[in-house]
Amino acid sequence: MSDRSVTKHRIVVLGAGYAGAYVAGTLARRLSSRDAEVTVVNAEPDFVQRLRLHQLAAGQDVAAPPLADVFAGTGVRLRLARVTAIDPERRVVDVTDAHGAGQVDYDTLVYALGSHGADHGVPGAAEHAFDVAARPSARRLRERLDGLEAGGGGNVCVVGDGLTGIETATEIAEARPGLSVTLIARRRLGAPLSDGARAHLRGACDRLGITVREHTEVEAVEAAGVRCADGTVLPSDATVWAAGFAVAPIAGAAGLEVADDGRVVVDRTMRSVSHPNVYAVGDCARAIADNGLPLPMSCASAGFTGRQATTAIIARLTGRQVAHTGLDYVGNHISLGRRDGILQPVDREARARTKFMGGRNAARVKAGILRTALWTTSHPTFGLPTRTHRVTAAPEPSGAAAPAAKPVPLPAAGRPKAVVPTGSETR
Repeated sequence: MSDRSVTKHRIVVLGAGYAGAYVAGTLARRLSSRDAEVTVVNAEPDFVQRLRLHQLAAGQDVAAPPLADVFAGTGVRLRLARVTAIDPERRVVDVTDAHGAGQVDYDTLVYALGSHGADHGVPGAAEHAFDVAARPSARRLRERLDGLEAGGGGNVCVVGDGLTGIETATEIAEARPGLSVTLIARRRLGAPLSDGARAHLRGACDRLGITVREHTEVEAVEAAGVRCADGTVLPSDATVWAAGFAVAPIAGAAGLEVADDGRVVVDRTMRSVSHPNVYAVGDCARAIADNGLPLPMSCASAGFTGRQATTAIIARLTGRQVAHTGLDYVGNHISLGRRDGILQPVDREARARTKFMGGRNAARVKAGILRTALWTTSHPTFGLPTRTHRVTAAPEPSGAAAPAAKPVPLPAAGRPKAVVPTGSETR
């Protein structure tokens, strides 16, 4: 059923991950409920700690606060449904839920559907491999690993040498020492890290008994193994695919301008360059950082793009100039099990700096980042100003190209007080 009878300015946020939950809570707190309403559409009823799904798969308890509790008292309306399509000309989102197909109307749309695991068309990856990109798949992997342990052991192959692959391999090896873990890397292990951080990573893999296969291309995933391009078949009772992430094709199918990888092309204020009443945040936005490079898919990017989008939306709806908030990529925080980690700062060109932090202190910092991200997401309006702003601007034309932003610097005193996730967790 459509909501055309609503007279308030309708803001719809698609997705309640780190970026979407923050944006929804901030908008609900800052805009007057007399003339604006915020609706979140999310397929799952709980908040998923995406950054900790490798821990869930390894057998640990990972909190998943119900979104009904997260948004209780904030004024945010929660619609549990899966997004199937967007019609930006009619300003309608098509959804499906337990009752069937429906629609949600909007005046301003925030696209925050995140990313999912990408198999890149490798034969057998979709059929035989597990991943930690979503909670259901992480749970299936956990059940498989439980079964292997109950049966006396087995071989686990983790495909992918990005941060997700590294964290997954080390977490499983530490939590389940009875399993043999192999990490398959296309490049040198830890290629983006500094020399010292790479050496620390290698030492952690040795300590945990992880076999590392560097410069190895996976040609296919089979039911009982991984076939490499050189003809080698590595035995695997559970193959974990962590070789990349992709976004849903919904934005491109709707006619929004997207990059080659399907991410929504946005301007400096996170507004779609093709549809001015649509904003994109988090993994599904192709945003350019202050260093001139695209922001990576990460928790930090979710925080930075979410803060910029909310600042821009509030300004435009209340007749103010749009301020630019920081869009930075400062480094990576990598967990290597529960008692080890690496904090790797990067320079303005996103190159690893020589100095890094490793060991227990790095693990403690990473754990603190995760706790902060969970707490701030679970309390999306904490610390925000109680004074609300009235909506004064009319909705933008649906199909017109987004006009250039008129930025003003954002003074420290004017920045939102709520904490946003800032740990760089590149996928």
